[in-house]
Amino acid sequence: MTMEFADKRQSGSEGGPSWNRRGIIRRYAGIYAALWRNSVAREMSFKANFLMWILVEVLWFALQLAFVSVLYLHTETIGTWTKWQVVLLIGASHLIQQVFQAFFLINCTNLSELVRTGKMDFLLMLPVNSRFVVSLRQVDLGAFVNAAWALMVMAYAARQLQLSPGFLQIAGFAVLCVAGVFIHYSLMFLLSIISFWTVRAQGIVYGYYNLFQIARMPDEAFSGAFRIAFTFAVPMLLVSNVPVRILVGKIENPWMPLLTLAMSVGCLIASEWGWRVSLKQYTSASS
Repeated sequence: MTMEFADKRQSGSEGGPSWNRRGIIRRYAGIYAALWRNSVAREMSFKANFLMWILVEVLWFALQLAFVSVLYLHTETIGTWTKWQVVLLIGASHLIQQVFQAFFLINCTNLSELVRTGKMDFLLMLPVNSRFVVSLRQVDLGAFVNAAWALMVMAYAARQLQLSPGFLQIAGFAVLCVAGVFIHYSLMFLLSIISFWTVRAQGIVYGYYNLFQIARMPDEAFSGAFRIAFTFAVPMLLVSNVPVRILVGKIENPWMPLLTLAMSVGCLIASEWGWRVSLKQYTSASS
Protein backbone atom coordinates (compact mmCIF):
# COMPACT_ATOMS: atom_id res chain seq x y z
CA MET A 1 0.00 0.00 0.00
CA THR A 2 2.82 2.38 0.82
CA MET A 3 4.46 1.76 -2.56
CA GLU A 4 1.15 2.36 -4.31
CA PHE A 5 0.69 5.70 -2.52
CA ALA A 6 4.27 6.65 -3.37
CA ASP A 7 3.67 5.84 -7.02
CA LYS A 8 0.56 8.02 -7.05
CA ARG A 9 2.38 10.92 -5.51
CA GLN A 10 5.16 10.60 -8.09
CA SER A 11 2.82 10.37 -11.07
CA GLY A 12 0.77 13.26 -9.67
CA SER A 13 3.81 15.51 -9.58
CA GLU A 14 4.56 14.69 -13.22
CA GLY A 15 1.02 15.67 -14.27
CA GLY A 16 1.17 19.15 -12.75
CA PRO A 17 -0.36 20.76 -9.65
CA SER A 18 -3.99 20.37 -10.80
CA TRP A 19 -3.61 16.66 -11.51
CA ASN A 20 -1.76 16.22 -8.24
CA ARG A 21 -4.60 17.82 -6.26
CA ARG A 22 -7.14 15.55 -7.93
CA GLY A 23 -4.92 12.57 -7.18
CA ILE A 24 -4.68 13.53 -3.51
CA ILE A 25 -8.46 13.96 -3.28
CA ARG A 26 -9.04 10.55 -4.86
CA ARG A 27 -6.46 8.99 -2.58
CA TYR A 28 -8.04 10.35 0.61
CA ALA A 29 -11.53 9.54 -0.65
CA GLY A 30 -10.40 5.94 -1.16
CA ILE A 31 -8.89 5.81 2.32
CA TYR A 32 -12.04 7.22 3.88
CA ALA A 33 -14.19 4.73 1.96
CA ALA A 34 -12.06 1.92 3.42
CA LEU A 35 -12.56 3.37 6.91
CA TRP A 36 -16.32 3.41 6.31
CA ARG A 37 -16.30 -0.23 5.22
CA ASN A 38 -14.37 -1.15 8.35
CA SER A 39 -16.86 0.76 10.52
CA VAL A 40 -19.83 -0.97 8.88
CA ALA A 41 -18.23 -4.39 9.40
CA ARG A 42 -17.52 -3.57 13.05
CA GLU A 43 -21.05 -2.30 13.75
CA MET A 44 -22.66 -5.32 12.07
CA SER A 45 -20.54 -7.61 14.22
CA PHE A 46 -22.22 -6.18 17.32
CA LYS A 47 -25.80 -5.60 16.15
CA ALA A 48 -27.29 -5.68 19.65
CA ASN A 49 -24.95 -2.94 20.83
CA PHE A 50 -25.70 -0.91 17.69
CA LEU A 51 -29.47 -1.10 18.26
CA MET A 52 -29.19 -0.49 21.99
CA TRP A 53 -27.34 2.80 21.59
CA ILE A 54 -29.88 3.97 19.01
CA LEU A 55 -32.63 3.21 21.53
CA VAL A 56 -30.78 5.03 24.32
CA GLU A 57 -30.33 8.15 22.18
CA VAL A 58 -33.99 8.09 21.08
CA LEU A 59 -35.17 7.84 24.70
CA TRP A 60 -32.85 10.67 25.76
CA PHE A 61 -34.13 12.83 22.91
CA ALA A 62 -37.74 12.05 23.85
CA LEU A 63 -36.99 12.94 27.48
CA GLN A 64 -35.73 16.38 26.45
CA LEU A 65 -38.85 17.01 24.39
CA ALA A 66 -41.02 15.90 27.32
CA PHE A 67 -39.14 18.34 29.58
CA VAL A 68 -39.97 21.19 27.20
CA SER A 69 -43.64 20.18 27.19
CA VAL A 70 -43.73 20.27 30.99
CA LEU A 71 -41.85 23.57 31.07
CA TYR A 72 -44.36 25.24 28.76
CA LEU A 73 -47.23 24.17 30.97
CA HIS A 74 -46.04 26.92 33.30
CA THR A 75 -45.01 29.61 30.83
CA GLU A 76 -45.90 30.73 27.32
CA THR A 77 -42.46 31.90 26.21
CA ILE A 78 -38.80 31.83 27.21
CA GLY A 79 -37.71 35.31 26.25
CA THR A 80 -39.29 35.53 22.80
CA TRP A 81 -39.08 31.77 22.11
CA THR A 82 -42.39 29.92 21.88
CA LYS A 83 -42.84 26.23 22.60
CA TRP A 84 -42.52 24.99 19.03
CA GLN A 85 -39.58 27.28 18.36
CA VAL A 86 -37.80 25.64 21.31
CA VAL A 87 -38.75 22.19 19.98
CA LEU A 88 -37.22 23.22 16.67
CA LEU A 89 -34.12 24.39 18.56
CA ILE A 90 -33.79 21.10 20.42
CA GLY A 91 -34.18 19.20 17.15
CA ALA A 92 -31.48 21.29 15.47
CA SER A 93 -29.15 20.89 18.44
CA HIS A 94 -29.70 17.12 18.40
CA LEU A 95 -29.07 17.03 14.64
CA ILE A 96 -25.76 18.89 15.00
CA GLN A 97 -24.72 16.74 17.95
CA GLN A 98 -25.50 13.50 16.14
CA VAL A 99 -23.65 14.52 12.97
CA PHE A 100 -20.66 15.44 15.12
CA GLN A 101 -20.98 12.15 16.96
CA ALA A 102 -21.20 10.19 13.71
CA PHE A 103 -17.90 11.48 12.35
CA PHE A 104 -15.77 12.70 15.23
CA LEU A 105 -16.83 11.86 18.80
CA ILE A 106 -15.53 8.32 19.12
CA ASN A 107 -12.23 9.33 17.53
CA CYS A 108 -11.74 12.26 19.91
CA THR A 109 -12.51 10.14 22.96
CA ASN A 110 -10.17 7.35 21.81
CA LEU A 111 -7.18 9.65 21.28
CA SER A 112 -5.93 9.27 24.85
CA GLU A 113 -5.94 5.47 24.46
CA LEU A 114 -3.89 5.75 21.28
CA VAL A 115 -1.30 7.74 23.19
CA ARG A 116 -1.36 5.54 26.30
CA THR A 117 -1.06 2.23 24.44
CA GLY A 118 1.47 3.43 21.86
CA LYS A 119 -0.85 2.86 18.90
CA MET A 120 -0.27 6.48 17.99
CA ASP A 121 3.19 5.46 16.78
CA PHE A 122 1.64 3.26 14.11
CA LEU A 123 -0.77 5.97 12.93
CA LEU A 124 2.02 8.54 12.69
CA MET A 125 3.99 6.16 10.45
CA LEU A 126 1.20 5.87 7.89
CA PRO A 127 1.72 7.80 4.61
CA VAL A 128 -1.33 10.00 5.27
CA ASN A 129 -2.05 13.17 7.18
CA SER A 130 -1.95 12.17 10.85
CA ARG A 131 -4.86 14.36 11.92
CA PHE A 132 -7.02 12.95 9.12
CA VAL A 133 -6.60 9.37 10.22
CA VAL A 134 -6.82 10.16 13.95
CA SER A 135 -10.01 12.21 13.52
CA LEU A 136 -11.89 10.04 11.00
CA ARG A 137 -10.77 6.45 11.40
CA GLN A 138 -14.08 5.31 12.96
CA VAL A 139 -17.67 6.21 12.10
CA ASP A 140 -20.67 5.92 14.42
CA LEU A 141 -23.38 4.70 12.04
CA GLY A 142 -26.12 4.74 14.65
CA ALA A 143 -25.77 8.51 14.95
CA PHE A 144 -27.09 8.90 11.39
CA VAL A 145 -30.30 7.15 12.45
CA ASN A 146 -30.63 9.52 15.41
CA ALA A 147 -29.95 12.51 13.15
CA ALA A 148 -32.87 11.37 10.99
CA TRP A 149 -35.13 11.42 14.07
CA ALA A 150 -34.00 14.96 14.76
CA LEU A 151 -34.90 16.01 11.22
CA MET A 152 -38.36 14.55 11.59
CA VAL A 153 -38.96 16.40 14.86
CA MET A 154 -37.74 19.61 13.22
CA ALA A 155 -40.10 19.09 10.27
CA TYR A 156 -43.04 18.57 12.65
CA ALA A 157 -42.14 21.67 14.69
CA ALA A 158 -41.81 23.72 11.49
CA ARG A 159 -45.26 22.56 10.44
CA GLN A 160 -46.71 23.61 13.79
CA LEU A 161 -45.09 27.02 13.32
CA GLN A 162 -46.39 27.17 9.73
CA LEU A 163 -42.89 27.90 8.48
CA SER A 164 -42.10 27.91 4.77
CA PRO A 165 -38.39 28.81 4.62
CA GLY A 166 -36.95 29.75 1.27
CA PHE A 167 -33.88 28.32 -0.40
CA LEU A 168 -31.54 30.90 1.12
CA GLN A 169 -32.85 30.21 4.63
CA ILE A 170 -32.42 26.45 4.23
CA ALA A 171 -28.95 26.89 2.71
CA GLY A 172 -27.96 29.28 5.50
CA PHE A 173 -29.25 26.84 8.10
CA ALA A 174 -27.26 23.97 6.55
CA VAL A 175 -24.04 25.99 6.35
CA LEU A 176 -24.35 27.15 9.95
CA CYS A 177 -25.07 23.59 11.10
CA VAL A 178 -21.83 22.46 9.44
CA ALA A 179 -20.07 25.35 11.19
CA GLY A 180 -21.56 24.15 14.48
CA VAL A 181 -20.28 20.61 13.88
CA PHE A 182 -16.77 21.94 13.29
CA ILE A 183 -16.95 24.10 16.42
CA HIS A 184 -17.82 21.01 18.46
CA TYR A 185 -15.12 18.95 16.77
CA SER A 186 -12.39 21.57 17.15
CA LEU A 187 -13.07 22.25 20.82
CA MET A 188 -13.31 18.57 21.73
CA PHE A 189 -10.18 17.82 19.70
CA LEU A 190 -8.33 20.52 21.63
CA LEU A 191 -9.39 18.88 24.88
CA SER A 192 -8.45 15.43 23.56
CA ILE A 193 -4.85 16.40 22.78
CA ILE A 194 -4.33 17.16 26.47
CA SER A 195 -3.74 13.41 26.64
CA PHE A 196 -0.26 13.99 25.17
CA TRP A 197 0.60 15.47 28.57
CA THR A 198 -1.82 13.75 30.96
CA VAL A 199 -2.15 10.37 29.12
CA ARG A 200 -5.79 9.98 30.21
CA ALA A 201 -8.21 12.75 29.24
CA GLN A 202 -11.53 10.97 28.78
CA GLY A 203 -13.02 12.73 31.81
CA ILE A 204 -12.22 16.15 30.34
CA VAL A 205 -13.58 15.14 26.94
CA TYR A 206 -16.86 13.80 28.32
CA GLY A 207 -17.13 16.90 30.50
CA TYR A 208 -17.24 18.96 27.32
CA TYR A 209 -19.82 16.57 25.89
CA ASN A 210 -22.12 17.53 28.78
CA LEU A 211 -21.91 21.16 27.66
CA PHE A 212 -23.98 20.15 24.64
CA GLN A 213 -27.03 20.60 26.86
CA ILE A 214 -26.43 24.37 26.89
CA ALA A 215 -26.76 24.45 23.10
CA ARG A 216 -30.29 23.09 23.43
CA MET A 217 -31.54 26.11 25.37
CA PRO A 218 -32.64 29.48 23.95
CA ASP A 219 -29.85 32.03 24.21
CA GLU A 220 -32.32 34.49 25.72
CA ALA A 221 -32.54 32.27 28.80
CA PHE A 222 -29.02 33.40 29.73
CA SER A 223 -27.57 36.81 30.49
CA GLY A 224 -24.48 38.59 31.76
CA ALA A 225 -21.09 36.94 32.02
CA PHE A 226 -22.56 33.46 31.45
CA ARG A 227 -23.99 34.41 28.07
CA ILE A 228 -20.78 36.19 27.05
CA ALA A 229 -18.63 33.19 28.04
CA PHE A 230 -20.77 30.69 26.14
CA THR A 231 -20.94 32.93 23.09
CA PHE A 232 -17.29 33.96 22.68
CA ALA A 233 -15.12 31.66 24.85
CA VAL A 234 -17.02 28.39 24.40
CA PRO A 235 -19.59 29.24 21.72
CA MET A 236 -22.31 26.78 22.72
CA LEU A 237 -25.04 29.41 22.36
CA LEU A 238 -24.09 30.01 18.74
CA VAL A 239 -24.02 26.39 17.61
CA SER A 240 -27.76 25.76 17.30
CA ASN A 241 -29.43 29.06 18.23
CA VAL A 242 -28.15 30.94 15.18
CA PRO A 243 -29.16 28.30 12.58
CA VAL A 244 -32.67 28.09 14.06
CA ARG A 245 -32.95 31.88 14.16
CA ILE A 246 -32.28 31.80 10.42
CA LEU A 247 -35.18 29.37 9.87
CA VAL A 248 -37.72 31.21 12.03
CA GLY A 249 -36.66 34.70 11.00
CA LYS A 250 -35.40 35.76 14.42
CA ILE A 251 -32.04 37.15 13.30
CA GLU A 252 -31.88 40.53 15.00
CA ASN A 253 -28.17 41.12 14.44
CA PRO A 254 -26.73 40.28 10.99
CA TRP A 255 -23.33 39.70 12.58
CA MET A 256 -24.51 36.56 14.39
CA PRO A 257 -24.20 34.19 11.37
CA LEU A 258 -20.86 35.79 10.48
CA LEU A 259 -19.68 35.36 14.08
CA THR A 260 -20.67 31.67 14.00
CA LEU A 261 -18.69 31.11 10.79
CA ALA A 262 -15.73 33.07 12.14
CA MET A 263 -15.77 31.07 15.38
CA SER A 264 -15.76 27.78 13.46
CA VAL A 265 -12.75 28.88 11.41
CA GLY A 266 -10.98 30.21 14.49
CA CYS A 267 -11.62 26.99 16.42
CA LEU A 268 -10.29 24.88 13.53
CA ILE A 269 -7.12 26.99 13.34
CA ALA A 270 -6.63 26.77 17.10
CA SER A 271 -7.09 22.99 17.08
CA GLU A 272 -4.59 22.59 14.22
CA TRP A 273 -2.04 24.69 16.11
CA GLY A 274 -2.64 22.63 19.25
CA TRP A 275 -2.23 19.39 17.30
CA ARG A 276 1.14 20.44 15.88
CA VAL A 277 2.40 21.56 19.28
CA SER A 278 1.25 18.27 20.79
CA LEU A 279 3.05 16.19 18.18
CA LYS A 280 6.28 18.04 18.96
CA GLN A 281 5.83 17.11 22.62
CA TYR A 282 4.92 13.49 21.88
CA THR A 283 7.40 10.86 23.01
CA SER A 284 7.08 7.59 21.13
CA ALA A 285 6.00 4.63 23.23
CA SER A 286 8.92 2.70 21.80
CA SER A 287 11.55 5.31 22.74
